[in-house]
Amino acid sequence: MLKVEEYKHQAATCVRCSYCKFPDLNYIKSSRFSRQCPIDTRYRFNLYSAHGLLHSALAELDGKLEFTPKLMDALWHCTLCGGCDIRCKRNLDVEVLQVIETLRCRCVEQGKGPMPEHKMLADNVKKSHNIYGADHKERLNWMPEDVKPAQKADILYFVGDPSSYRHPEIAQATARLLSQAGVPFMVLADEWSSGHELFATGQLELAREMADHNIKAIKDSGAKKVITSDAECYKTLKADYPKILEKSTEDMPYSVLHITEYVDQLMKDGKLKFRRRVPMKVTYHDPCNLGRLAEPWYHWEPKYEPPNIAVGKTWRRGYNGVYEPPRNILKGIRGIELIEMQRVWDNAWCCGYGGGVGTAFPDFALWTAGERAEEARTTGAEAIVSCCPNCKDILGQAAEAKKTGMKVYDITEIMLRAIR
Repeated sequence: MLKVEEYKHQAATCVRCSYCKFPDLNYIKSSRFSRQCPIDTRYRFNLYSAHGLLHSALAELDGKLEFTPKLMDALWHCTLCGGCDIRCKRNLDVEVLQVIETLRCRCVEQGKGPMPEHKMLADNVKKSHNIYGADHKERLNWMPEDVKPAQKADILYFVGDPSSYRHPEIAQATARLLSQAGVPFMVLADEWSSGHELFATGQLELAREMADHNIKAIKDSGAKKVITSDAECYKTLKADYPKILEKSTEDMPYSVLHITEYVDQLMKDGKLKFRRRVPMKVTYHDPCNLGRLAEPWYHWEPKYEPPNIAVGKTWRRGYNGVYEPPRNILKGIRGIELIEMQRVWDNAWCCGYGGGVGTAFPDFALWTAGERAEEARTTGAEAIVSCCPNCKDILGQAAEAKKTGMKVYDITEIMLRAIR
């Protein structure tokens, strides 16, 4: 995480302009869907916002503020969606998200955090290498009988905890899709939790243990390319692992692709065609961890020149996330009509599950997802499509609670319909 001096420097750069609370002002289409930050939108109190947390970080660092229950409530309600971070970098280039992540780590180091539910996740991971505490031996039980993974291949499918245990339909669709496209792929016999929620909740030591194990397992497999259908796993393997290890993404012993990136390339190369018609009007939800947070990680040793110029730093501004491949796929399936929501690409509203919020504050997660479900309903689409098991889960709950009548699908399920 950020070293103390850089942590203080980044937090102190905030000028409370409040731009972090809104989508890019050039793209706001209505007052109803004109907000970016879930905690600010829901609680309307300065502490529950990016600049409230950054100024709290300064006060805590200077010994003027302790991790009180109120501060912890605001800190752990943040979904770490990164909307504030990307918006700020249109103005001041402040590493807002890193400051909040570091504040969480400091809270954990002092024994005040994380939330009890997050500690249970850690206990589960220690016991059975997954966040649910399920039997590790059952991790590959999702594998369909009609799919035979290769013993050795250049491509490795990293499944992740949610698709292995809670949403096996996504893992099955991904495996069948690769198989029917004639792509040899491996899976890890001893895949551990990616550690995404551990990292997000400041439990850095255990997250590093997950990173070390999975990196070694991938390296030992001989795979050159890692494919995942889980947006959280994608961001963790691509950005968080090198961040934890103080490396750049390009220094990792593997490259990472989301299944949509890989299929999009197969389509462009003429190696995959969707022959079946799927008549459906859909809208697409950009997962935070596949969109604005999905850019490569660039390690940087802080160095500044007056007045405040970061020398040699490559900024992650969120523009280069995985936005086009899922849309290219949906547009390439006959019968699919894609209708966009108002907040899309790097302006997308969070589903509400991330940052450990879905675990510790399910009611707030559902409220956040409900806002997205309402936005989806205004498009007139009959279904929401996304690229993350947790997005599918919480958006499905919200669509039902709001009585939208909309179905929620993972994009792998739509692709499988079109190829079979």
